Amino acid sequence: MEKVYLDSAATTQMRPEVITKITEVMQENYGNPSSTHSFGRSAKSLIERARKTIAKQLNVTAAEIIFTSGGTEADNLALNSAVRDLGVRRIITSEIEHHAVLYCVNQLKDCFDIEVEYVKLTAEGEVDLEDLGNRLEHSDVKTLVSLMHVNNEVGNKLDIKKVALLCKQNNALFHSDTVQSIGHYELDLKEIPVDFTAVSAHKFHGPKGVGFAFIRKNSGLKPLIFGGEQERGYRAGTEGLHNIVGLEEAFKLAYQNLEEEKTYTMALKSHFIESLKKEIPGVKFNGKSGDLDKSTYTLINVNLPVSEEKALMLLFQLDLKGIACSKGSACQSGSDKGSHVLNAFLPEEDLKTPSIRFSFSKYNTKEEIDYVVKTLKEFIES
Repeated sequence: MEKVYLDSAATTQMRPEVITKITEVMQENYGNPSSTHSFGRSAKSLIERARKTIAKQLNVTAAEIIFTSGGTEADNLALNSAVRDLGVRRIITSEIEHHAVLYCVNQLKDCFDIEVEYVKLTAEGEVDLEDLGNRLEHSDVKTLVSLMHVNNEVGNKLDIKKVALLCKQNNALFHSDTVQSIGHYELDLKEIPVDFTAVSAHKFHGPKGVGFAFIRKNSGLKPLIFGGEQERGYRAGTEGLHNIVGLEEAFKLAYQNLEEEKTYTMALKSHFIESLKKEIPGVKFNGKSGDLDKSTYTLINVNLPVSEEKALMLLFQLDLKGIACSKGSACQSGSDKGSHVLNAFLPEEDLKTPSIRFSFSKYNTKEEIDYVVKTLKEFIES
């Protein structure tokens, strides 16, 4: 049986170089980074090197990079502290954010009685920037805007710089979940005045369980986890040195190979789109995912002309054929509510037919794409 992994938006295969680096650190650098002896100092130096590597690429200072357990913690850190410590009384977000943002915002609304507003979306799931501008103007309420850079289900790209400038003009804070974009796009955070971002290593061929938050200098943000003084006092707890070094290695390799791997992966997506159009009449692409310019090159969300009854077996049949893909975010697995992202903007007619997210990486091949298209066509015609 063929084995085809097209679920890299959920998590990516680790690069061999990253595994090697992690193994070396686990064997040789086992000191506690907070210890003052040579073992501890050696471990601490590796953490600070990783911090500097990331900061240099993003054009920020090392002090603005805080290591976390991943994107969810980084999102929660920014949102919770903004309300609890920075005086934010209103959050403007969208209905298509990751649940790490949406559930956190709901909790803050319940606990702190803040205002929550959802910006309008276009028919293709794009954030309506005119509506956002109207909501920000003429407001005396301290506001935080939370909008993701690349949507994890349909791949729509936000004009992050435009939103950041809009927020700055209106004295609003701006938080962006960049989990699906860091490692895949160049971001100059000196030029983009975003206040907080969230990143996960396992989205760009690094280890799970580690990520980082970018926290703009002098923001006033306070910790979410209390204890020791690790991570500039923002995040207590002994650092997972091996994971942080693995993150650094994956991050370096992602940007060293960015253009080459982007070109390769974009070609795979383009081939997939053209093959689907040719072999499966009636296929649709949700959001902007079928537009190579307006969506990320790493994923596509496909609406298939399949009956509701038959749709229930689609993912199961693909899995039997060795094809890994998903209905939406992996964090929603087990939910029978469908995709909250698609529910937010797709017409009722399209919600009745199955939508599948396929996401790609450097490890996929054109032959794998052809196999998937062939399998889908046979399922639809059977």
